[in-house]
Amino acid sequence: MPLLNKQRRAILVLEDKKVFEGFAFAGEGETLGEVVFNTGMTGYQEVITDPSYKGQIVAMTYPLVGNYGINNEDIESAGIHLEGFIVREYQPHPSNWRMTKSLKSFLEESGKIGMEGIDTRALTRRLRLAGSMKGIISTVNFNVDELWEKVKAYPGLVGRDLVREVSCQKPYLWSSGAPRADKIPAKKSAKKPRVVVIDCGVKYNILRLLEKNGCEVVVLPAAMSAKDILSYNPDGVLLSNGPGDPAALSYIVATAREILGKKPVFGICLGHQIIGQAIGGYTQKLKFGHHGINQPVKNLETGRVEITSQNHGFVVVPESVEGKAKKTFTNLNDATSEGIKFGTAMSVQYHPEAAPGPRDTEYLFGEFVAMINKHKREAL
Repeated sequence: MPLLNKQRRAILVLEDKKVFEGFAFAGEGETLGEVVFNTGMTGYQEVITDPSYKGQIVAMTYPLVGNYGINNEDIESAGIHLEGFIVREYQPHPSNWRMTKSLKSFLEESGKIGMEGIDTRALTRRLRLAGSMKGIISTVNFNVDELWEKVKAYPGLVGRDLVREVSCQKPYLWSSGAPRADKIPAKKSAKKPRVVVIDCGVKYNILRLLEKNGCEVVVLPAAMSAKDILSYNPDGVLLSNGPGDPAALSYIVATAREILGKKPVFGICLGHQIIGQAIGGYTQKLKFGHHGINQPVKNLETGRVEITSQNHGFVVVPESVEGKAKKTFTNLNDATSEGIKFGTAMSVQYHPEAAPGPRDTEYLFGEFVAMINKHKREAL
């Protein structure tokens, strides 16, 4: 790949001291994180704005990135949350009718480093064999020993609560496809079920699809107590996706435990892991995680195989919830648990809202609303 002389040098050092040299197409300085790879051929905008990537440096396996720029419609949160972005080749001349800016400018607005020019196939293979590793990208210091010491001192993701860093700071309404500063009405709509979303790092498409399915959507900070959450008089509660180690979220697990059985609950990704712990299960870290838009999952209730979008590094251990919940989905690549159901609660490990990825499992939002409506009828 031809590289321009004006490009700034950049270096990636992994915790096993493997070094990859390349160039910075965006940003400068140093950034630390857990290095993971994403296998999606498209959807880089949704990836970099997904709060679940907080604490991680993401390498894209597809070799050419940036060709369609950035638009205003496919943003999945209020900003960029990943720590660094690695591609084989950055396209500096994007073209798309919806484009409003380049990937480079979008990254630099948030002070993020974009790195190109390394062998991403070699990096991916190393992560697949050894597992996700801590790493550092630097454009200012190229002393490998000094950078390696910083990597060793970096705490990683295990045991870290990153939800507090990405959750909203105050409640808000989601309406007409966007967050609103309007005061949340004490009296909910008589025509629409009110769904309270516990924001552990929620993606906007979850909120869009709840609204599309006829819900009044209220988003609350993850640290709110069960009492405060229930004071909003929800018809249903959704525990969202988010970053970090689910085992570090004992306060959210305790909140979920209080709500389960009182209101219909839907958990997505981290929300699934929180529900698993709330019923007595536990989680474990995957070797290199599931990050992509082509993960085959089997629906154990219908026998149908569905292709899903996924982004997680931890899973609920199936044996830990056996007898407490019905297993509803399984991953066909590694047999990890992808969903459970019990009473008026349902949860999935993957992302039914896609963004990016296939929309095979978008129907789950309709199932959740049907569960809410059934619960309301039975309560009369």
